[in-house]
Amino acid sequence: MNTATETIDLKKTDAIAGLQPGYFARRNLWDWIFAALVVAGGLYTYWLFSEYLDRYELGILIGTVPSLIALAWFWRPLRLLTVVVAVVSLLAVRLYQVDGVGMPERAEEVFLLKYLISSQTAILWMSVMFIVSTFFYWLGVFSRKNADDFEYIGSKLAWAAVTFALVGFFVRWYETYLMGPGVGYMPVSNLYEVFILFAWLTAAYYLYYEDRYQTRRMGAFVMLIISASVGFLLWYTVTREAHVIEPLVPALQSWWMKVHVPANFVGYGTFAIAAMVGFAYLIKESAGHASWWKLMPLWLVGSILVFEPFLFRRDVVEAGFYYWALYFGVSVLIVGGILSLRRRIADRLPSLEVMDDLMYRAIAVGFVFFTIATILGALWAAEAWGGYWSWDPKETWSLITWLTYAAWLHMRLMKGMRGTVAAWWAIIGLAVTTFTFLGVNIFLSGLHSYGTL
Repeated sequence: MNTATETIDLKKTDAIAGLQPGYFARRNLWDWIFAALVVAGGLYTYWLFSEYLDRYELGILIGTVPSLIALAWFWRPLRLLTVVVAVVSLLAVRLYQVDGVGMPERAEEVFLLKYLISSQTAILWMSVMFIVSTFFYWLGVFSRKNADDFEYIGSKLAWAAVTFALVGFFVRWYETYLMGPGVGYMPVSNLYEVFILFAWLTAAYYLYYEDRYQTRRMGAFVMLIISASVGFLLWYTVTREAHVIEPLVPALQSWWMKVHVPANFVGYGTFAIAAMVGFAYLIKESAGHASWWKLMPLWLVGSILVFEPFLFRRDVVEAGFYYWALYFGVSVLIVGGILSLRRRIADRLPSLEVMDDLMYRAIAVGFVFFTIATILGALWAAEAWGGYWSWDPKETWSLITWLTYAAWLHMRLMKGMRGTVAAWWAIIGLAVTTFTFLGVNIFLSGLHSYGTL
């Protein structure tokens, strides 16, 4: 055997054996620069806020550094996002300070804080960006000539919205410490804060899938659910001044909140993505043969989701009747328009196979995190109330949600469930998840009823 043949055979053998460069050997210069910046940022954060950090928060900070590096090496767009958010957040912190002392009143005195990067202003920019992003994604769906350009703009606006959301999140975290001794906390404690968390987590996970599948054509559907949550957030902010920072109730003064709540909302966000992709799947699957009335259940599910505040509390109706009437009317028009124009929309959607695979991956990720969140919640309950499980309404509905998606995954993996049934199941799962997330906290009594309208 000559040398050339031996070289070819060796390459084949290496390929069969799956030999590849090592994990660290695959890192480029920017990966290592980013890692150095994250380590430096972690050390600077500790130097800046060490007096405020308890041992649990210190543990979270230490764990965040390698986790963030690994995530950004896995998905490289996170590098730029992380750097921008860190720089802007630290700038905001610096602008709040006079001679090293944080002054909350500077939020109304300093131009950049007042109009751009105080927590409340950043969240308002986030809201605007998400709504405009949704508009551009839908322009891409209906445009004949400039679809890719419109979708590109929609995607970049979604990235900008996530950036503003994260800046608002971290700056609000700092602002809680300016309210007085013992007030500071991670901003995931009330309905206002968790709606922000839901919006940016859902968008971030969608943008990852957008990059993975190399298509922006599901953004129009996914951004609808994010814009719907933004609509609720804006109403809640205006009518209840929900952005005002207040001390935590005793039950929430626990480090468990810092891990339980984010894990929960990774589940909620990915379940929402799966449901909206399921909606898109049904639109494409039915475009060629189904009569419009066969999709009427989508009207029912959508109406329940957007009209939920009316179903339980009269004072909610009285407090914002005109807003909710408009909100509901616009939602019905959007769903109706999508159903009416489904044939044209279907042509712009990815293949059924791609959407089916995305549904599965989103639910699988969400189920893992929701399971972790449920276990963490049980441990928190044991510490706070003396028992792991008490059949509180929130716990009961969390179990129902968990069983809904456990059954979905079982049917997928064991029975090969695909297509229409899987899509409908994902949509119904979103209805269950929505009640677990929103309905139980507000409309039912129990140990978890911290949110109020």
